Amino acid sequence: MGIYDRDYSRAGSGSVQASPFAFRGWSVNTWLIVVCTAVFMLNALLPRTAIPNGPWQPISDQIGEVNERSLTRGDIKSLQYRPIMGKNKEGQTVQVAAEAFAPIYMKLDDGKSVQVGRQPVMIDGWLFKWGYFSTARALVSWDSTIGFIGFEFWRFITFQFLHANLTHLLFNMIGLFFFGSVVERFLGSKRYVAFYLLCGILGACTYLLLNVIGLGVYKMTGQDSMPLLLFNNPETVLVGASAGVFGVIMASAYLMPNATVYLFLVLPMKLATLAYGLVIFALLAVFFGWNNAGGEAAHIGGAVAGFYFIRHTQHLHGFFDLLGRVDPTSKSKAKRRMTNRSDGKKASMVDEAEIDRILSKIHEKGLASLTEKEKKILHKASGR
Repeated sequence: MGIYDRDYSRAGSGSVQASPFAFRGWSVNTWLIVVCTAVFMLNALLPRTAIPNGPWQPISDQIGEVNERSLTRGDIKSLQYRPIMGKNKEGQTVQVAAEAFAPIYMKLDDGKSVQVGRQPVMIDGWLFKWGYFSTARALVSWDSTIGFIGFEFWRFITFQFLHANLTHLLFNMIGLFFFGSVVERFLGSKRYVAFYLLCGILGACTYLLLNVIGLGVYKMTGQDSMPLLLFNNPETVLVGASAGVFGVIMASAYLMPNATVYLFLVLPMKLATLAYGLVIFALLAVFFGWNNAGGEAAHIGGAVAGFYFIRHTQHLHGFFDLLGRVDPTSKSKAKRRMTNRSDGKKASMVDEAEIDRILSKIHEKGLASLTEKEKKILHKASGR
């Protein structure tokens, strides 16, 4: 059976519902692709800014014993760059990249400013600055230049629409393009929005949990390596739709496990094999601390969320309750009130039918024929 022969893939399927997000025939999945692409392009056009991406490093040899505690106010004036060296094809040592630092200055008693430290930074647009996810921003931490930061909960959503580079964006959008529409047709457009965002949120939560535990282990034991834990700096940036895409792929593998897909457009395999293979790779990356272990941790969280929610779609109801009855599948307060009224009417009809039966029994067989339960029902009814 082909994909589009299945019930959940037909345009008239009962699970598909009209969406306020639909525009000239665009599906929610199409909107997600468009929004992610538009955000990437807009961010590239906006002014560039320095984004903290590592621990503050004091420079104690310039003005004596200066440490992080003594730095109460600072000012980032300009960027410094440290060359990253590597070897070219001829074996020569050359500069292959540059690592950016923001120098941190402190005013002395005589009014002069001296550099007391530096902060590793990455350079990106303003949307990136206010949208990326990190442990430090999601929880609470102390920044030597601006004070306390954290509790920026919007980042659990916004990081899903940002991407580090064009390749990152391209691979994620290809995943949504090929697998997202099937999941949307099965869930309906509004529940698909809830599904996608929840997969991304749980991906961020997985990254956050493993990073917090890893940092706690480091603080208590000094050990900076342990399987399945993340010991990266809490300022490390996390962006991308990958967690949501992993959830979508896992859901697609549940809906059509035997569909044939081509890995790297060459190697044919079943969709279920591809999905679980990607999860196994992510687990190995986190376990052994491979490159991008933090991103792979988010992939695992998104995949687990997708695996669960596609099998328990009832838990997607009510995701938009905070917005009222935006989602007709949600059990908002207004809908619950209507349900309660309906249930009350049904209960009243049942009571009346039962009372009529009891009265007919008394008429035919007399009051002595009633059971104790029937007497209690009659007594309760007479009280009303």
